[in-house]
Amino acid sequence: MPAGGLALQYENPWTVPNMLSMARMGLAPVLGYLIVEENFDVALGVFVLAGVTDLLDGFIARNWANQKSALGSALDPLADKILISVLYVSLTCANLIPVSLTSMIILRDVALIAAVFYVRYKTLSPPRTLSRYFNPCYATAQLKPTLISKMNTAVQLILVAASLAAPVFNYVDSIYLQTLWCITAFTTVTSAYSYYHYGRKTVQVINNK
Repeated sequence: MPAGGLALQYENPWTVPNMLSMARMGLAPVLGYLIVEENFDVALGVFVLAGVTDLLDGFIARNWANQKSALGSALDPLADKILISVLYVSLTCANLIPVSLTSMIILRDVALIAAVFYVRYKTLSPPRTLSRYFNPCYATAQLKPTLISKMNTAVQLILVAASLAAPVFNYVDSIYLQTLWCITAFTTVTSAYSYYHYGRKTVQVINNK
């Protein structure tokens, strides 16, 4: 056992859900380019494809025990955050989402990603080398998103879908779209507070003996 009493759990990072999450990350810059170039109809189709990968990786991880991993518990939400951040920045550049809302979402996600890196550092037993820190085969902690955080991700994705469809179906100035901005802002702030409030309850250290 490594010094510090923490037994690392070695796991296979190349599971189907993890590869789907990585594919979702790869689709993020493609979507960003399509939106900036105002190819909204194609972007909407690619966004649906990204959504399918999100549904599939969760379904597979829940129903096949050998496909579930601690890495996946971090990789799945990380892929969502990268995808959402790129989409919101791109949609803001296309004047479909206000700058203030996008700034709020990105600040929250940057804080959560920084927290993930901190948790990884704190739960990795000495020696804390870069090779061990970034080795996905060694799992030290599993993340458990709060309920409001899951709801927030859903609301954010609904707003993205509605915003992408707006120029295609001509409802860019809809009051319903603006109402969705307010709902998204509320759930974003609330989910950020939930992580602050629950803190350690959202992190499960593996094999802490």
